[in-house]
Amino acid sequence: MPAQPAPGPFTLDPARSTVRFKHKTMWGLASVNGTFGTVRGSGAVAADGTASGTLVVEAASLDTKHTKRDTHLRSKDFFETDAFPEITFDATQIRPGADGSVQVEGELTVRGTSQKLTFPARYETRGANSVALLGELGVDRAKFGMGWNQLGMIKGEAKIELELVFTAAV
Repeated sequence: MPAQPAPGPFTLDPARSTVRFKHKTMWGLASVNGTFGTVRGSGAVAADGTASGTLVVEAASLDTKHTKRDTHLRSKDFFETDAFPEITFDATQIRPGADGSVQVEGELTVRGTSQKLTFPARYETRGANSVALLGELGVDRAKFGMGWNQLGMIKGEAKIELELVFTAAV
């Protein structure tokens, strides 16, 4: 079981953190994979081991390795990055469980629409002053106003993979 992080404030290390997404397309025969390149955030661990924090993702920093698709994803059909430059997740409570597991509760805001989310994750200590939060969650893009789906090609929820490394603020 990983050591529980010491109480106090933490800052997201963007160079060691990754926010990826995957979504089925072509009627479920292929996946679009991408990474958001610009992230920032902070958090705090309470004396009882619970935590809270905020993750901010620059929506226009997405990269699927396909310029035309990235431009479309930044448009009004999807993220509408000109009007809504940031995607935020406010983790109101992160409760530790057994063997490094945690339950994350919070609110995701995309395109000005907020939805409460709860998902399981785990944490790992990364050196003396760092902790990583690792998780995967499903997001229904239509709940955030992203209903574009030419010919019904896009199926199911988008999968978001998180590897967020926080360093104790000194």
